[in-house]
Amino acid sequence: MKTNHPKLKTQLFSCGFFRHCTQSVLSPTSSPHSPSHPPPPPPQPESSSSSSSSTSQSFTQWRFPLPNPDPPPETTLKSNPAPQCPLPPPIPFTQLQELFHVAELQINTGSDPDRLSALHLLERSLVPNPPTDPECPPELMRGVVENLKTKAGAKPATKILLALCLAEGNRHVAVEAGAVSAVVEAAPELEDAEAERALAALELMCTLPEGAAEVRSHALAVPVMVAMMGRVAARAREYAISVLAVIYGDGDTGKDVAPPEEVARAVVLALRDDCSARGKRKGALLLKALQEN
Repeated sequence: MKTNHPKLKTQLFSCGFFRHCTQSVLSPTSSPHSPSHPPPPPPQPESSSSSSSSTSQSFTQWRFPLPNPDPPPETTLKSNPAPQCPLPPPIPFTQLQELFHVAELQINTGSDPDRLSALHLLERSLVPNPPTDPECPPELMRGVVENLKTKAGAKPATKILLALCLAEGNRHVAVEAGAVSAVVEAAPELEDAEAERALAALELMCTLPEGAAEVRSHALAVPVMVAMMGRVAARAREYAISVLAVIYGDGDTGKDVAPPEEVARAVVLALRDDCSARGKRKGALLLKALQEN
């Protein structure tokens, strides 16, 4: 045993992995350490060199900070996704009735700043979570529809009208308040986003029999929808095609307003541009109806 200890020590100090070397050098039958020879201390040269290297590295980082490049945008977006704000809860029935009453008074009897303030109040309350009940009062709906033709109130009015028309009961109120003719007459003067919301509300109103009859009887409905198809974006173009499909889907309706050949030519040009899949399906049905006419 005494003759083996110098070899053991040299092998222990010559390798950096202490435990691995002890297990490989010592035999399974021999004891790890004899009582007369305590276990050798850990190799000092390696610890001193590692500590000196870490000290020099920390000093170098203190004197000359190492560059820390920013991660690429895709990595940042995946690691830190943008938080999504939850929708506010629906307004309770009684509070919504009170809101309708206050807004109706401000829009119909207040000054111009009061009307605009009431429209913004309705926009903040109805657009994030459109209500289904109660129905909008007819006088309030008339006030919203009248603001479609004003420059300051068109933006909130189109948002409010679309939010209200998502409920079928409010569509009846909107048609009775003259919203169909108001949208048709105001659409050419609206901005693109405002026109898109107004045409979406018009398409919803055309799902009602009285709304479809109202748009068919309006002399400007066909020329305005044809003009909007060539001006607005894909989504609004889809709504205009849907309204035209309602007009020409009733047999001879629309012949006296615009020849079917001109409308079909405008639809084909609209379908060549960027158009949604739903718009293409609506356009195919409209072309079929125009061909039959």
